[in-house]
Amino acid sequence: MRLLIALLLVGLAVFGTASFDIREPDQKDWYQHATFYQIYPRSFKDSDGDGIGDLPGITSKMSYLADIGIDATWLSPPFKSPLRDFGYDVSDFYDIQPEYGTLENFDELVEEAHKNGIKLMLDFIPNHSSDEHEWFVKSAQKDETYKDFYVWHPGKQNIETGNLDPPNNWISVFGGPAWSYHEGRKEFYLHQFTDKQPDLNYRNPAVLAEMTDMLFFWLDRGVDGFRLDAINHMFEDPELRDEPPSGWGDAGSYDSLDHIYTKDVADVYNVVYGWRDLMDAYSKEHGRTIILMTEAYSSIEGTMLYYESADRTRKGAHMPFNFQLIYDFKEEQNSVGLKQSIDWWMNHMPARHTPSWVSGSHDHSRFASRVGENRVEQMMTLLHTLPGTSITYYGEEIGMLDYKEAQTYDGRDPNRTPMQWDATTSAGFSTNSTTWLKVHPRYASLNVDLQQKAEKSNYHHFHALTTLRRHKTMKNGDFLHRTIGSNVYALLRELRGEDSFLTVLNMGDKQYEADLGDFVNLPEKLTVEVAQSSSKLKAGDVVEISKVSLGPYDSVVLRASSATTIQLSIAAVMALIVKYLLV
Repeated sequence: MRLLIALLLVGLAVFGTASFDIREPDQKDWYQHATFYQIYPRSFKDSDGDGIGDLPGITSKMSYLADIGIDATWLSPPFKSPLRDFGYDVSDFYDIQPEYGTLENFDELVEEAHKNGIKLMLDFIPNHSSDEHEWFVKSAQKDETYKDFYVWHPGKQNIETGNLDPPNNWISVFGGPAWSYHEGRKEFYLHQFTDKQPDLNYRNPAVLAEMTDMLFFWLDRGVDGFRLDAINHMFEDPELRDEPPSGWGDAGSYDSLDHIYTKDVADVYNVVYGWRDLMDAYSKEHGRTIILMTEAYSSIEGTMLYYESADRTRKGAHMPFNFQLIYDFKEEQNSVGLKQSIDWWMNHMPARHTPSWVSGSHDHSRFASRVGENRVEQMMTLLHTLPGTSITYYGEEIGMLDYKEAQTYDGRDPNRTPMQWDATTSAGFSTNSTTWLKVHPRYASLNVDLQQKAEKSNYHHFHALTTLRRHKTMKNGDFLHRTIGSNVYALLRELRGEDSFLTVLNMGDKQYEADLGDFVNLPEKLTVEVAQSSSKLKAGDVVEISKVSLGPYDSVVLRASSATTIQLSIAAVMALIVKYLLV
């Protein structure tokens, strides 16, 4: 009987599919394993020499994005705007900012992107418009059609001063009251951001209908989805109640209040669920998957509701943005903290959904400046080997830096400087020596052209990782991670019948020899698949799993061939047979 049991175990291990049905991984859609790349249109490539990036400039670089392994790009808003918040204050959702080009230029961009196998998504700002939008102008005039397109209130009389005060204590994200008085209408209007960005009133069905029509306008022009900016601000408490103190933050600052009446109101989720239904119907009708991505700075529980409703009956965004790596991957971070940060998202995420990993954006200091130039490739290694989607900000493939002296218009200007293409005038971004923001002074030694020509560089490391991301194991493989002490973080991606990949990061500032033997079914010797440009290891090197030598802040991806892991599995079963026979 024991022999029979042992032989059965062999059959199950080696010929499992003949014995019972093993579920194959679900077929992944394009977005579930894509490498995304954010473009800030004003700073990517200037085609006409005016010192401002534009759509034809972006179009001219689609082949570059394809070459570095980008699957999808999303554009910060290219819509018509007075540029008080550089595109996040839209004056016409149906047109392109003239500095960037025309609708025809946009159509050419979509065509070129698709020709290069790249999906193109738009940054959509649902919460507000510009105060120069026709809707707001007419709303302020109490036009019958538009008078309730925005959130208006007559205010309340201050008993002590006799002045007219805003209806409540709500504070703008940028500080100060979230209400401004309009002399023409003689009422206050709500703006959760700047006073040039009045909040739309989604309790008016006509507003939701108009904004939904806008989505279809761009879908019909070929876009592949939308990033929903600041989505959790769309609705407010209809009673306009005061928000309670948070207990921290300076008085009058946004953080000083607990935003229970202006963020993550339940109605927001219902709109996202409704838009998802419409996107799915459009996808089915047109034979291409349209996706929604949400940006919401919220609690982890609130963020997860953007994936699906609590009762799992409604689908939401295909993926909310995950900013944990921006928050938690800091200079002093160790392996334990990094694992906790990744687990924080993965353990809260509902089943059968896709995680996203964001390393930078137009709102955050660049990674090289936040953590250090010597950590850029380590972050890229992690970003591109975790399961799900990676989201990269333009210039991160070469390790671009903030430039504090470039700050002119906005506190976020230092991380929005022109793309550094080469060592020519204005870093090859423009033929004009004067650009809308100053080019980083190190552009002559830090640019795409130079790194392409170098034997080792951030660029080549990035390209090697995006190439690896297209392997079946990286698309569909299981994910297991652990720490070795406080210095080493390691993650394993494995898929039945395919090679396995083991990513190893040394989070410490000293040389470290890691024993990775706790990962079962891996051979004693592994092959280096991808190594940092600064690493002593290089692709093709063979290392012993019990002593992987890593330099300070080093990272490496190791490969175990499927043939070797199968042999190890058979050996393990044979050892089990011997054990049974000897009992």
